Amino acid sequence: METWLIVLIVVAVVVVLLVVALMMSKRRRIGAARKREQAREHLQEAQVRGAQADRERALAEEQAARARRERAEVEERAALAEQEARERAARAEKERAAADELRAKAEKMAPDLTADGHHRPVADGDYNRPANDSGYDRPATDSGYDRPVADSGYPDQPSGGGATRR
Repeated sequence: METWLIVLIVVAVVVVLLVVALMMSKRRRIGAARKREQAREHLQEAQVRGAQADRERALAEEQAARARRERAEVEERAALAEQEARERAARAEKERAAADELRAKAEKMAPDLTADGHHRPVADGDYNRPANDSGYDRPATDSGYDRPVADSGYPDQPSGGGATRR
C-alpha cells in the first residue's frame, strides 16, 4: 500500500475519533445540564416542603401553647372555685356554730320553748300531741264544730260539699 493511502486512512480514523469524542462530550454536557436542572427542581421542592413543614410546626406550637394557656386558665378557675367553696364552707361552719351556740343559750334560758317559738306541750292530757301548723293544739275547723274544714281546690266554689256533676 502506498503511504498516502495509509496517511489518508489514519487521518480518517483520527477525524472519526474526534467526531465521536465531540459527540460524547456534547452528550455528557447535555446529561450534566439535565441533571443540574433536575437537581434545581429538587432543591426548589425541598425549599417549598421545608417552608410548609416550618409553617406546620409553628401552627402546632401555637396550638400547643393555646392548649397550655387554656388548661392553665381552667386550673386557675378551678382553684378559685375550690378556694371560694372552702371559704363558703368555713363561713357556713361559723354560722352553724353560732346557731348552735344561740340555740344552747335559748334552751338554757327557756328549756320549754321549741325551735319555732311555741311552748312545748305539757306531758299530760290532750296536750301530749304536737301542735299543728296553725300554732293551736286542736285541728282547724269551720266554726266551733269538730268537723275539719274541707278545701275544694277551686277558689270560686264554696268549700265543704255540694252537688256533684254527672
